[in-house]
Amino acid sequence: MRGPAEGPPSLQADDWPPCAQKIVGHIEESLRSTATPQITQALNVLTTTFSHCHDPWTQVLWVQLHPLVAALLQKDPVPAAHSLVDLLLSVARSPGLSSSSCGLWETLAQTLSHLSPTQAGLLALGILKLQDCPQALRAQAFAVLLQPLACVLQATAQGPGPSGLLDSTAADSVTADMLLPSKAACVGLLCQTLAHLELLLPLPQRPCPWPQAPLLGAAVTLLQLCRGSGSPASDAGRQLCALLLGCVRVQRAALDFLGTLSQETGPPELVTQVFAVLLEYLRSPDSSPTVLKKAFQATFRWLLSSPRTPGCSDLDSHTLLFLRELLPVLQKRLCSPCWEVRDSGLEFLTQMTRRWGGQAGFRHALLASEVPRLTEQLLRDPESYVRASAVTAMGQLSSQGLCVPPAGPEHPGSQQKSLLGELLHILSTDSEGFPRRAVMQVFTQWLRDSHADVVGDTEQFVAGVLQVAGQDLDWEVRAQGLELALVFLEQMLGPPRSHCPYAVTPPVAAPAGPLTQALQSLCRVRLFEFAFRALFDCDRPVAQKSCDLLLLLRAKTASSSSLQEPRSSPDVASVEAALQRWRAGDQAQPLGDLEPEVVLAVLRSMDLEGLRGALAESSDHVEKSPQSLLQDMLATVGILGENEADCY
Repeated sequence: MRGPAEGPPSLQADDWPPCAQKIVGHIEESLRSTATPQITQALNVLTTTFSHCHDPWTQVLWVQLHPLVAALLQKDPVPAAHSLVDLLLSVARSPGLSSSSCGLWETLAQTLSHLSPTQAGLLALGILKLQDCPQALRAQAFAVLLQPLACVLQATAQGPGPSGLLDSTAADSVTADMLLPSKAACVGLLCQTLAHLELLLPLPQRPCPWPQAPLLGAAVTLLQLCRGSGSPASDAGRQLCALLLGCVRVQRAALDFLGTLSQETGPPELVTQVFAVLLEYLRSPDSSPTVLKKAFQATFRWLLSSPRTPGCSDLDSHTLLFLRELLPVLQKRLCSPCWEVRDSGLEFLTQMTRRWGGQAGFRHALLASEVPRLTEQLLRDPESYVRASAVTAMGQLSSQGLCVPPAGPEHPGSQQKSLLGELLHILSTDSEGFPRRAVMQVFTQWLRDSHADVVGDTEQFVAGVLQVAGQDLDWEVRAQGLELALVFLEQMLGPPRSHCPYAVTPPVAAPAGPLTQALQSLCRVRLFEFAFRALFDCDRPVAQKSCDLLLLLRAKTASSSSLQEPRSSPDVASVEAALQRWRAGDQAQPLGDLEPEVVLAVLRSMDLEGLRGALAESSDHVEKSPQSLLQDMLATVGILGENEADCY
């Protein structure tokens, strides 16, 4: 249709190029076929066409083929249902088609009623995502999406009366028959429904009013059924409970959905049930590690949505009461023999401390527990992931002054000092990269926040950290070292200015006096030696980060005439020669003590812009495709001999 014809394609199908007419004829034959693979191929061709081409002739094509597509709905079962859904949604999204004039809305409504609940769910979600859609069709699609949860509420209803969700959604026999006979079908349908509703909730075009209370009740009911703590009042409910008991898939999906529902409010009695079921899952010895992780995540999201007392930033009394019940559970989980559980508990603790570490109620409850002491012990956990999470948690606790209960007046800050030493020891000696990376992130944040331990002697702190990080074999540790160096540089010289391309006045440099003192401080911590060594790093991200840092420094000092140094200085020549050897791979010789004038002269003589351009074109990280990543993973598995690839 886009061939070398004069003018746009004709809107009369009889005038189309012969090849196009043959293709359309072949598609028509395929749609009339009794073989599902042929029908699938024809539907896929049309889906691709309507997705990528929005010319007026596509509406002519759809009007011609629409009767054959609609005829597929009369077959039982509907062939190629997934491909049919993809086609109908691509036609509905196409700006080149007038949906009302080509019978699309009627076809979508018929398709919703002819497909099985599992097949109709994806179509219903797609319809609800459409910007312009008849209200009656949206209501039908939402009803289809809600039917599985309506069945759950109906099967577990304690007495007569509407559930709230059933007012607008009839739990039809087809959906009920789909849920009850087979565990696989039941689990698949419920997980799909929960995932679709989770995607729908944050969208601006979601149905209004949103049935928040019934959906909360359905999520809580599902979690209770999976735990065996529900009380079904009918044979269908008891059958459903037997199918879902201990089902990890439904537990994970329901917890994800429950966490998403925290974006909206709910009746107080239902919110109480939410916290009760979350605490039940966190306490249960039967909860799997992945279920526990999602329970922690959902709990944090619901704590975030807890009501606040007007004029008070602290947690309300009900939330504090829940927190006092939660902390003993967290203590137990930090002692779990399963490392994934310990790791999830530490991540949850870090989130809570970051959010409420400055609030009196939270501080009192946390310091009255054993959680800070257990977290400190996990710095020496045998599993590296746990050690890394413990480092992050301890860094956050320390920033908030929550590492240990307040010490006596005779040793103020002694526990903080021991934590700094412990983290430096991990950075220097830990055999795994994850804990060392975590230490560097904590140190960078401490420097940025002017942590009490850092402010005491900032230069000694920065110098010690850069010395260790520069010798690390993990490129991410070295890159994080440059991030710490950048923070220190900005504290000495001020943050980088955001230059407007239309500004008339050039950026103002720092005064010569403070600039000299700042550069001397940078020299004393050996920041320049660390940055120059990183500039020739074999890992491109490290070299790029170093190049950016040095360019920032050069821009900051560009207008300082008092620090100019002749390029022919013997000290400058010595440093430039050493850098040439470093670039060639011989980095054994250190630069020694540098003077600010020498550093600036070397910076002005280097082609940092050219180096940055060369690094941008380097080939070591060119392959970023999913296929390349999979090849790397498969190669790793092959080398190890067993499936030990680190995919966590």
